[in-house]
Amino acid sequence: VQLQASGGGLVQAGGSLTLSCTASGNIVSISVMGWFRQAPGKERELVADMTSGGNTKYLDSVKGRFTISRDGAANTRYLQMNSLKPEDTAVYYCHAVLTDGTYSPVALLGQGTQVTVSS
Repeated sequence: VQLQASGGGLVQAGGSLTLSCTASGNIVSISVMGWFRQAPGKERELVADMTSGGNTKYLDSVKGRFTISRDGAANTRYLQMNSLKPEDTAVYYCHAVLTDGTYSPVALLGQGTQVTVSS
């Protein structure tokens, strides 16, 4: 079981980026999936996530600017980031809590992707 993330890059303030993350492997179900981020010298923080039931949670500073969504198969999440600010600059990590084919709970953290917002 693994997470494959894509997206990120360099954008000017006010711009937009989209991150995607796909869980693959022997997966029975996904409980929650989303993104953390960590800026240099700061602690990791939850940016947004979505449960299997579609409930979402957002970091206060991104509410109204970021939107998490999923595709029909529900193993992929997208993070649409609009009105980006320099303070959004960080490494973004996809995360998931799921049940694998052995019916064991698994917590995964994908590889980080850099998001840089220039002023």
